[in-house]
Amino acid sequence: MAPLLLALGVFIVGTAVVVGAYYAFTRLPQYLIERRIQQRMADVARHIEPEQTDAYNIIKEQAAGVLPGLDKLATDTSYGLSIARLLDQAGSKKGVSTVLITSLVFGISLAFAVTALLQKPWGLVPAFAAGAAAPFLVLMRKRTVRFRKFEENFPEALDLLSRAIKAGHAFQTAMGMVADEASDPIGPEFKKTFDEQNFGLPLKDALNNLAVRMPLLDVRFFATAVLIQRETGGNLSEILDNLSYVVRERFKILRQVRVYTAHGRMTGYVLLGLPAALAVALMFINPEHMNLLFTERMGRLMLMGTVVMQTIGYVWIRKIVTIEV
Repeated sequence: MAPLLLALGVFIVGTAVVVGAYYAFTRLPQYLIERRIQQRMADVARHIEPEQTDAYNIIKEQAAGVLPGLDKLATDTSYGLSIARLLDQAGSKKGVSTVLITSLVFGISLAFAVTALLQKPWGLVPAFAAGAAAPFLVLMRKRTVRFRKFEENFPEALDLLSRAIKAGHAFQTAMGMVADEASDPIGPEFKKTFDEQNFGLPLKDALNNLAVRMPLLDVRFFATAVLIQRETGGNLSEILDNLSYVVRERFKILRQVRVYTAHGRMTGYVLLGLPAALAVALMFINPEHMNLLFTERMGRLMLMGTVVMQTIGYVWIRKIVTIEV
């Protein structure tokens, strides 16, 4: 047993070292370049007026949960603010306390269900962690879908802004038109920005808040381009037309890349699902043979090793077929 555990530990450590070295050689130079680009964009977009000392909160009003007291207590902490931001970015109307209580209930329910099913206490902590994480995973998924929808509709919003400016409207008025005519999530996000600058917030801060709520590269380009144009002058409608063209071309290339990497992604899904499907089939074909994996210590260790290696393989394949555009 000891040699097996030692071999498994050496394998995990060796894999972690190899993966870490791979990321250090492949990701670190790109990260440094992106950091310099972001710093350069921040320097260019800096307003000539003195910086405001008070930071503006991007979440103006958060929906109340089932326990308002817990909402107030949670929003006074960095963790609670992170949850509130996640809810805002996901477009959810639930409160922080609702998410926390739902997470607790899911965690306890799944922990008791798994413990009762396996008749072993060792599954209590993993089951509770999985159940507690489920509401947050759902919110993160909703946020990702909302971001993708925003990215796909963003060129149309830029075209509408450009046409309104060409028709003689001011930029703020054009933003109000986008807020009224565009669908979710473009309309509500531009509505927040339009209301912020209408209520006295400088346009620079309102656009920066939009970039924080929607942390997308295209939105950052949009905010930077508008702020630079206001400082140096130029044809804003032409700038927006060019930005819209660039965004559309990037999506065109991205869809081509997804077509080229479809085989690799499907391979990852098959390799991830095949062992689980085979295990379920063997449970019906030869239950006595499969029960050894759950009743014997060696079988449980093999299952743990299988989960670890399957996860590493799936993540590895995902990184190979993921090409940033």
